[in-house]
Amino acid sequence: MPHNEPDILASAGHKTTETEFYSPIPEGYQRGRHKFVVVMGTVMSGLGKGIFSSSLAKLLKDKGLRVAPIKMEGYLNLDSGTLNPYRHGEVFVLDDGMETDMDLGTYERMLDQNLTRDNFVTSGQIYKRVLDKERHGGYLGRDVQMIPHVTGEVKYLLRSLAVKQNADVVFVEVGGTVGDFENGFYIEALRELAFEEGPGSVCFVGLTYIISPQALGEQKSKAAQLGIKRMMELGVQPHMIACRCRNVVTPKVIEKIAMFSNVPSRRVFSMHDRKSIYSIPEAMHKQGLDIEILTLLNLHQQVQPAHEDAARQEWSGFVANLSTDKRKFTVNVGITGKYAELRDAYASIDKALEHCGAKLSANVKIHWLDTTEMDDASPARIAEQLEPLDGVIVPGGFGHRGTEGKASCVRYCRENNTPYLGICLGFQMAVIDFARNVCGLADASSTEFNPQTANPVISELPEQKKIEGLGGTMRLGGKDVLVKPGTLAAFLYADHRPKNKAAGDPFTIRERFRHRYEVDPSYIETLESHGLIFSGRHPQQPIMQILELPIEKHPYFIGGQFHPELTSRPLHPSPLFMGLMAASIRHAHPDVPAQQISTRWLPLATQPAGA
Repeated sequence: MPHNEPDILASAGHKTTETEFYSPIPEGYQRGRHKFVVVMGTVMSGLGKGIFSSSLAKLLKDKGLRVAPIKMEGYLNLDSGTLNPYRHGEVFVLDDGMETDMDLGTYERMLDQNLTRDNFVTSGQIYKRVLDKERHGGYLGRDVQMIPHVTGEVKYLLRSLAVKQNADVVFVEVGGTVGDFENGFYIEALRELAFEEGPGSVCFVGLTYIISPQALGEQKSKAAQLGIKRMMELGVQPHMIACRCRNVVTPKVIEKIAMFSNVPSRRVFSMHDRKSIYSIPEAMHKQGLDIEILTLLNLHQQVQPAHEDAARQEWSGFVANLSTDKRKFTVNVGITGKYAELRDAYASIDKALEHCGAKLSANVKIHWLDTTEMDDASPARIAEQLEPLDGVIVPGGFGHRGTEGKASCVRYCRENNTPYLGICLGFQMAVIDFARNVCGLADASSTEFNPQTANPVISELPEQKKIEGLGGTMRLGGKDVLVKPGTLAAFLYADHRPKNKAAGDPFTIRERFRHRYEVDPSYIETLESHGLIFSGRHPQQPIMQILELPIEKHPYFIGGQFHPELTSRPLHPSPLFMGLMAASIRHAHPDVPAQQISTRWLPLATQPAGA
């Protein structure tokens, strides 16, 4: 707390006394109990602030501290749900249904913990909260201003997060860069937060970019220096600098950055390109960044050495398995979508495959296939593109474009015993293909694509809109799925079965959804009578959530109305992806004994389907 100043936090709130110290405090907040690490970007966006922040947060969590990340976006949208993937990558859905930036996925995977809507905020949310308060008389007649009211709301949210999640350290990632106009009030609020909380409470990190012009053949730091200078001009003195670069940042450049930022060289980190982001925490630890953070925030006494040793050993084993040089198998997996040229649109799928590859010692070669180019393709052309693949994923999506191409991919996989995983829309396309080509309903479709279809096997029904208060909006977030015993789904999710449930009992799992259309209940009997198995359902309502083909007829054909990639973690890969990976390895290496691939994830332990 600044010396000789009134108690800023105590004098804050809704008192009628005139004071410039407006900083409302949530109930239960204790000054000094919670620390803050703030990560800001310079030069350009998209450099990996979330990767740096989550890696550093993981190091502290491994030491036994409770961490809570928050992403602060500058755009006015209330969430990320309507953003085009070309602008912001995939939409990551949290368990409570909040649609967020893809960086929240990075935090969940790195920290292995579920986040909530409290871990994500946009400028639109902040302004809405302020205006709602103003309309309800929350400011007692004062003129509402950016400072102190908007900045006060930001500080209130950060402190509320600390209290709600009982965090020892809150990691704050500010989207964009310090030069962005829309982020100005965030940066001012964080400067005020550091002033109010006092020394040893807030650590600022600047993430910058070291340019390596090919024509010059050397690293240039001038843009980085100017970016950090801009940060300092806003009243923020960084305590640590992370330097993104193609190659390892040279000692000369590190010295320059240290000199112009007043940051010791030991706190300047080379965040150069690596084969996997999961190797970054160990690199930070070797440089001692975790020790520096503990010193800056006076947290050494809260470290639990035994907890850290166990966590680091487990993570080191995972990172060691990431080395593709030592892997026993190679598989080719196709991802068929209409954003195939934009990998960020399927970032969580990419990561889920990485998790499984490390677990099953498989080098996964991903093939990105644009289904918009397959809409009018002949069966021969489809076969030409899919025949080299050992597994196929049809991911989620919205709209009609590319759906006929996806349907063709599903049919090929079903008829040629190629391991298949359908996700959300991929689940729906599997139903449509089965209805058309097995049940004989040639014009079967979804009312999303063709509202006039005579056989709407996928539709949005009025009675379904009422379920769980949907009201015609999307079904979002974590939901329970009742798994049918004796099915492939039950086999894959066996580790999720409660201890009080016998092997022959149905049991529930929890997965995350983001969809509006369902399997029309009036077609379920027809689909099942022709051999399609709905192995996962809503616990009370006729909503189908997992489908599969019998393993006696197909080595691996399964789909989920949910998004299993959203809950895949490095140390706990998604069961549906693990099953796909094991089946793909078997497809690629049919002569390898099943026991050498996996005794856990291959339901057919001795022979391929149809043998």
